[in-house]
Amino acid sequence: MPSEIRSIPRPLVRTNQWVILLSVATALLTGQIWILVIPLTAGLLGLLFNFNPVMRLAKLFLKKKPSDYIPEDHSQQQFNQVIAVVCLGLGLISFLLGWTVSGYIFTVMVGLASFIAILGFCIGCFILYQWKQYSYRRSLR
Repeated sequence: MPSEIRSIPRPLVRTNQWVILLSVATALLTGQIWILVIPLTAGLLGLLFNFNPVMRLAKLFLKKKPSDYIPEDHSQQQFNQVIAVVCLGLGLISFLLGWTVSGYIFTVMVGLASFIAILGFCIGCFILYQWKQYSYRRSLR
C-alpha cells in the first residue's frame, strides 16, 4: 500500500513566511518584542497539534481547491518550522533575559530566512538536503 504524500499549498506556506517576516520586522522596528509571540505560537501549534492558525485562516481565502496549487512538502515545511520556532524562541528568551545581541541575531536570522524563502530560495530545504547527503555518505563507509 503506497503511503500518501502530504503537501501544503504554496500560498499557505507563503502566508506563513510573510507573517514571520512582518512580525520580526515590526517587533524589531518598534521594540515591541512581544509581537514575536504571534509567529512563535502559530509555529508551535503547527508542530505540536498540526494546527497552524495562520495557515488555517489563509486557507479560507484560497480561490481554488488546495490541490490545484503548487504543493510544498509537508515534512520539509515541518523541518523549516522547527528551525523558525527554535530561532524565534531563543530570540524572545534572549530579549527577555536582556541579551539584546543574541536576541537580534536569532530574530534577524529567522526574518532573513523568511525573506529569502519568499524570494524563492529555501534555506531550511538546503540545510536538510545537505544533512541527508552527509548522512548518506556516512552510511557508505
